[in-house]
Amino acid sequence: MTKTDLWINVLKTIQPSIPKAPFITWFQNTDIILSEGAKIVIGVPTQFTKDWLVNRYNGYIADALKELAPEVTVVEYEVSSRLLQKDGGGIDVNTLFLDDNKKVRKVRKLNEVRLVRGERHRGEVIVSKMFNDKYKLDNFVVGRDNRLPHAAAMAVSGQPGGIYNPLYIYGDVGLGKTHLLQGIGNSILAQHSDLVIKYITAEKFVNEVVQAIGKKTMNQFKDQYRNVDVFLVDDIQFFARKNSSQQEFFHTFNELYEQNKQIVLTSDRPPSELDDLDDRLKSRFGMGMVVELLFPDYETRLAILQNKCQDFNILIDPEVLSFIANNVHNNVRELEGVLRQAVAESQLSNRVPTIRSVAEIIQRMNKAQAIIGYDIVEKGKMHMAKTCDDVMKLVADFYGVTMEDLVGKNRQREYLMPRQICMYLIKNELGQSYEKIGNSFGGRKHTTVINACTKTERLLRNDLRLVRDINAIKRDMGL
Repeated sequence: MTKTDLWINVLKTIQPSIPKAPFITWFQNTDIILSEGAKIVIGVPTQFTKDWLVNRYNGYIADALKELAPEVTVVEYEVSSRLLQKDGGGIDVNTLFLDDNKKVRKVRKLNEVRLVRGERHRGEVIVSKMFNDKYKLDNFVVGRDNRLPHAAAMAVSGQPGGIYNPLYIYGDVGLGKTHLLQGIGNSILAQHSDLVIKYITAEKFVNEVVQAIGKKTMNQFKDQYRNVDVFLVDDIQFFARKNSSQQEFFHTFNELYEQNKQIVLTSDRPPSELDDLDDRLKSRFGMGMVVELLFPDYETRLAILQNKCQDFNILIDPEVLSFIANNVHNNVRELEGVLRQAVAESQLSNRVPTIRSVAEIIQRMNKAQAIIGYDIVEKGKMHMAKTCDDVMKLVADFYGVTMEDLVGKNRQREYLMPRQICMYLIKNELGQSYEKIGNSFGGRKHTTVINACTKTERLLRNDLRLVRDINAIKRDMGL
């Protein structure tokens, strides 16, 4: 077996355990470049990829090698820029998914169901036109802050109507609600070819109600919505103050729910905060699974950018991508927008994107934003939190306490929580030892720091407000 054959087998072994998007991002253009007895060297295209594989996926690789080549006991990684070249020898991992891409999606034949509008025909087979093929669950980049919504979407797509019904996904603009909603539709089409699926925005639903009332075709309108198996509705906050549409949607919802038909809804707010909406609807929206999409953390933002580079078929310096991830704090749509503009300017000017060029793009999009990590005027001055004192000052400012309060003995909640959060951030983001952190906080024992970090980590699993606070502080730290 050649080195490349062994590496391909390793990739095939670990691929089912890793989501498609990060798998392609981090294993693209890699290969075994040296094999000597019990030692192999895995070639990677960039230092950033090397760090990521060592820290995140080394265990997967080692386990696969134990199974495929038990004689290998030493695994090393080496950056080889030639792997970025067209014929540089790196593996194109997209070829591992060719079988998936050949799957054909079909829905019922024309004479089997009453069809909703918005479909085209190919012979006797109806090919859905409702969904965008680029929105799939396996190319949704999963991070700590969106793991639960993605897991719920996967569960619903695997068993429509059987779990989490209705599924209600909410979050700010541009965080991926439509991606998940259409991804559910695409996934169900692929797995359940006999189901009828309807995707619609709330605005379009309202327009169709108005048209049906005007044309006196309400019976036909009701039939097309109450004879579907999966009902996906985007941006339901649009129903506010539209009483006739709310009433019709209420009856449609009840009819489908009683038949165990899957319902998935998205909104920019949780059900309880939907003003000017009938309480009956808000109650029904909240009786299933309610999940929130949060702004992704730094690592997830970086993975999204890497994934988009794959889509654009362009290579960008990892430091430039890191800079974009550090400086886009609003939504994923803006993150992609900065990258698109950088790619477009690069192609038009025949220059590679640089930190300076993307900094100028970011400032054009948001003139009031301070740029983290690079000052255009001062040419490269860094603004990253690097020391315990840096983090302590940021946390103190965020919670409106003093530095003396952080290191003091007062155990009231208004001082204790910022103190514990500060210890957690210094440990996890700066990598300081428990002993050094304890010394920075007035000579506290290392066990006190361990308890603070453990408690904060436990709270982060369920406390969404704390997640938002820590993400905001990390953005101020330049992470």
